[in-house]
Amino acid sequence: MNRKVSLGVTIALMSLAAAVAIVITAGYSMFDFNGRMQSLRESEVMYSKLNEIDAYVRQNYYGEIDDEALMNAVAKGYVSGLGDAYAQYLTPQEYQQRMADYESQQATIGLSVVMDPSGYMKVVEVFAGSPAEEAGIEVGDLIVEVEGTMVTAENYNEMSTAMGGEEGTVLTLTVRRDNQDEEVEITRREVEVPMVTYTQYGDVGYIQIKEFHNNTPAQFDAALNALTSSGVQALIFDVRNNPGGTIDSVVDMLDTLLPEGTLVTATYKDGSTEELGYSDDDEVNLPMVVLTNEDTASAAELFAQAIKDFNKGRTVGTQTYGKGVMQTIYPLSDGGALSITTAKYNPPSGVNFDGVGVKPDYTVQLTAEQERNFYELDETTDPQLQKAIELAEAVIKTGGFDGLSEIPGDTETETGESASDEDPSEESSSDESGSEEGASDAESDESSSEETGEESQAAA
Repeated sequence: MNRKVSLGVTIALMSLAAAVAIVITAGYSMFDFNGRMQSLRESEVMYSKLNEIDAYVRQNYYGEIDDEALMNAVAKGYVSGLGDAYAQYLTPQEYQQRMADYESQQATIGLSVVMDPSGYMKVVEVFAGSPAEEAGIEVGDLIVEVEGTMVTAENYNEMSTAMGGEEGTVLTLTVRRDNQDEEVEITRREVEVPMVTYTQYGDVGYIQIKEFHNNTPAQFDAALNALTSSGVQALIFDVRNNPGGTIDSVVDMLDTLLPEGTLVTATYKDGSTEELGYSDDDEVNLPMVVLTNEDTASAAELFAQAIKDFNKGRTVGTQTYGKGVMQTIYPLSDGGALSITTAKYNPPSGVNFDGVGVKPDYTVQLTAEQERNFYELDETTDPQLQKAIELAEAVIKTGGFDGLSEIPGDTETETGESASDEDPSEESSSDESGSEEGASDAESDESSSEETGEESQAAA
């Protein structure tokens, strides 16, 4: 039997529902208001303290005040106070340079240097067709003076920066070779920095990836195509000393190598997770070995872990840096930018490696001397590379990692010339800790990148 509900009861129920909605909305609004007021009070205290300091300084400071330098210092101090190891305030000049680095990686004379134990700049690479090559500079040379100023450990970064300059201007260097010093003049011009180099060892292709920047994928594809066209049957990727880079570039390269599946996700402050990269079903059907060390960081760690997670390869070397957080760069109204950590990013397995790193399947340590002369090592003197080649050749014979038996002589961790391994079936487990800096997609009004701080190898 149907019962009729009176108009009065209906109106009463609607009124009650409206009242409940109003109470809930009011409660949320009050919570939001209280939160905003708390934030406002905290901001007021901070600005009050800053205003008090500024008043004393402007009334009593004996020296001259550079307002631009002061504001930049205030901004950098604020960011430093966050306790975010990877956060940075970038001045307009620094931001412009950062974006130029990610976009094209241009150098003005065409060489890479590292700090020698003497404090001088040691040349570890001379780019083909560059002004440095034309001037006769060779790998192993020491740059002892830049524009008449002696290079020391204390001013190394300053002198490295000083080698840059306007295209067409002349740079004067004092170069030491075999204990003989020679003054060299080099006319600056822009040269694209090679982020990828490659060679072939028999049936094994070797690709070194220095950093993951916007021009890296194209160079990577060219190297990969050249090696696969020559008939290699296995690939070695060297990401030792690679500090990371942008998420877009590493996703692009992993998409080329790996089968269909999620490549990287980001977990944000509110607990939400977002997919940042996905691979289609095209892949490179070759066994892969990845060389890592303690300076393999951020996007480079993601690269190594993703190849492991898809069971496409194994890693050789030492445990990586452990940077699994990403930074987003927010442009500011004055032309500068703010870079802060905004999320943790996760490899395909979903297990973050921040603070832990990627554990090698085959641990091979370099000796102290080999570490010092790292950029002069080759396939005859580099035990990590030797192990990678040995593993790749073994996999070619067995047809895959699953059928790979223990490599003869593998009984313990390798150091120098002695051989040893860990069980190749043991995958690295990871927890959160870069780069770079995180990793994140670039937006129209904000850019993102992943990074680990100062690089040990500088291009000029």
